[in-house]
Amino acid sequence: MKANAAFLPVSKKDMKKRGWRQCDFVFVIGDAYVDHSSFGPAIISRHLEAHGFKVGIISQPDWREESSIAVLGEPRLGFLVCGGNMDSMVNHYTVAKKRRRQDAYTPGGKMGKRPDYATIVYANLIRRTYKKTPIIIGGIEASLRRLAHYDYWSDKVKRSILLDSGADLISYGMGEHSILEIAEALDSGMAVRDITFIAGTVYRTKEGELSAYEPVLLPSFEEIVKSKRKYAESFMTQYENTDSFTARPLVEAYPNKVLVVQNPPAKPLTTQEMDDIYAYPYAGTYHPDYEKLGGVPAIQEIRFSLTSCRGCFGGCNFCALTFHQGRIVQSRSHESILQEAENMVQEKDFKGYIHDVGGPTGNFRQPACGKQMTKGVCRKKQCLFPKPCNNMKASHKDYIKLLRKLKQLPAVKKVFVRSGIRFDYVMADSDDTFLRELCNDHISGQLRVAPEHVSDSVLQAMGKPPHAVYERFLKRYARVNRLTGKKQYVIPYFMSSHPGCTLKEAVELAEYIRDLGYMPEQAQDFYPTPSTISTCMYYTGLDPRTMKKIYVPRSAHEKALQRALLQYRNPENYELVKEALQKAGREDLIGFGKQCLITPRKLAKKKPVKKRRR
Repeated sequence: MKANAAFLPVSKKDMKKRGWRQCDFVFVIGDAYVDHSSFGPAIISRHLEAHGFKVGIISQPDWREESSIAVLGEPRLGFLVCGGNMDSMVNHYTVAKKRRRQDAYTPGGKMGKRPDYATIVYANLIRRTYKKTPIIIGGIEASLRRLAHYDYWSDKVKRSILLDSGADLISYGMGEHSILEIAEALDSGMAVRDITFIAGTVYRTKEGELSAYEPVLLPSFEEIVKSKRKYAESFMTQYENTDSFTARPLVEAYPNKVLVVQNPPAKPLTTQEMDDIYAYPYAGTYHPDYEKLGGVPAIQEIRFSLTSCRGCFGGCNFCALTFHQGRIVQSRSHESILQEAENMVQEKDFKGYIHDVGGPTGNFRQPACGKQMTKGVCRKKQCLFPKPCNNMKASHKDYIKLLRKLKQLPAVKKVFVRSGIRFDYVMADSDDTFLRELCNDHISGQLRVAPEHVSDSVLQAMGKPPHAVYERFLKRYARVNRLTGKKQYVIPYFMSSHPGCTLKEAVELAEYIRDLGYMPEQAQDFYPTPSTISTCMYYTGLDPRTMKKIYVPRSAHEKALQRALLQYRNPENYELVKEALQKAGREDLIGFGKQCLITPRKLAKKKPVKKRRR
């Protein structure tokens, strides 16, 4: 913990120490209270504090007890609610919908300290106690459920979380701009129902009272529930309106003349704004009350890591970053990052290793092209898919300079790059310098990358580059390692059961793994989380980009077959692998040859030949 770090109040006693009689905002969060810049609630609360607002924290309240929401009293301006750093349902359940055993964002890793659909439950709890106090919801759960969405865990299309939570506003995306504007509007005396003009927010209104400029009318909630095609059309309209420069207001109609209105996203942060936000006086760790409970596991990996950027123009279809952080990369200055690193090395627990320097994608440090910061991203085109855009500027020069500066700091033994790197972006940069320095200084024996699959048809559905690009990267990586004199390996991440993947493609991936001689320790099954293109495919059976039908491995058994093929050497998977090969018509892979995945388990026993007596 940083010296003299002052956590925000979590009790009336803490408020009294600060001389507060009332908070301006009370922030209810589903995670433990961790005052670190990798946690959204920490950033938002410190941002409001820096602009003169008094913020108190209620972490993981007992949702079965109404008094738990009143421990700090009624706030002057409103309640803020965030379900946590993860969607609460992803936090609670595996892709097989089995309950997870641990929660890394809870003291001691204990499971069960937050409810399912936490944002809705917390907001409802507040509303029962405080009938008229404004409630603003945000964070990843609210952001990705801001309009009607398919919910994998209930297997239903759910309404906007704004309606089910009973909240007044959603602050979606990263939220710094919108939450400050909301706070200032409320502080000026404006009624929350009149705050309908702020970018990066979602509000509700009635037919006849809509004031949005040139809105796009989405299919109604009733239409998308009845028609999967309408759902896919609505989703793609939303996807094409995720850029702050080009987006228009979106309007979704519900029964009883209710309208949910999404304003365009807030503008990206400037470098100066990013620097200011990461310079706030974070304690850098979890609240000391958690020490006796075993601490908060999630802090371990990020405590000595540095965030250098936000946003991602990678455009993977199974990723929700486009809906949450956007496709425009925003970066901190070298000076800001170095200052944080210099403070970090002074901490008593620092052992000389910076665990990561990155963001959603480690090797992105600037927008894909020059026009994005003035005209926005292209609506109908991706920067890297299906191949790099001619306007994209692929350069690692700034990132290289940053890593070199960090490496030279006293007390720093090694600077790791553990954020995922885009190998197709590396291949678009003809200069070997970054790859050479990455191999020489910033990994330790292994480089983790995510080709995800080997079948081009599946990769196309994923929004990933053709397999040939990955193969070229492997050759380049091997060549660079030879030059550095190191023997290092690539550890690839693969995904099973993505829309578009039949057993045929799953077997193709298993054959590749066989030839690789590498058996994945974990198999990642596609997880249909809210607000991704891939989830839209999963629910509708349509590719929303083309509106063409796409195969979806939907049943739990087929998912198990595909996942087993990724780990075909595991004896526990034998029967599943055998069944998968038989169904795919690939019994040729059952045998004793070098190309076979499994051997026959039961051979017919030969009857002993009886000798005749002479």
